[in-house]
Amino acid sequence: MNRNLYRGIVFFLLLGVWMVLSGLFDAFHLTLGVISCAIVTWLSSDLLFQNRNTGLRARLRQSIRLCVYLVWLLKEIILANLHLLKLSFGPKTLLQPQIVRYRTSLQSDFEKFLLANSITLTPGTVTMRIHGDTFYIHAISDIASSGLDGTMERKIAHVFASAPLATGDQSNPENA
Repeated sequence: MNRNLYRGIVFFLLLGVWMVLSGLFDAFHLTLGVISCAIVTWLSSDLLFQNRNTGLRARLRQSIRLCVYLVWLLKEIILANLHLLKLSFGPKTLLQPQIVRYRTSLQSDFEKFLLANSITLTPGTVTMRIHGDTFYIHAISDIASSGLDGTMERKIAHVFASAPLATGDQSNPENA
């Protein structure tokens, strides 16, 4: 696909989302939206849809899978919140902060970006650093760190129809 056509599509997708979410349609706010979407398109158009040879049908399939993934992620966020509530009111011995090293087999930067943000959105875990294929994650307890079992990575790989080469390798850097 032509690079300018691709950027135009990304721009109009972003502008459409901006208009729906802002709900403001006066000249001032529309101008701000156009400027904002143009800057974001210029800075990050290569991040979204790196493989531009994928057809519309495959993109729709990815969009549906992404929506299913986001519903699953919302459920996991709720469960993690309940776990943190239990930690807050339970004995302090349940708190076992740790740094977990997690190796991923996801290939694209966008897939890694989605994994890192999904981990951080889940209460009790924060992605601190990504170095190549290795994620360094702070987990507040053993239960939070046991949630890094590769399920999230497999679901993200399914969204983009790229099977991970192996299940994520979780280890504590002190033991590595």
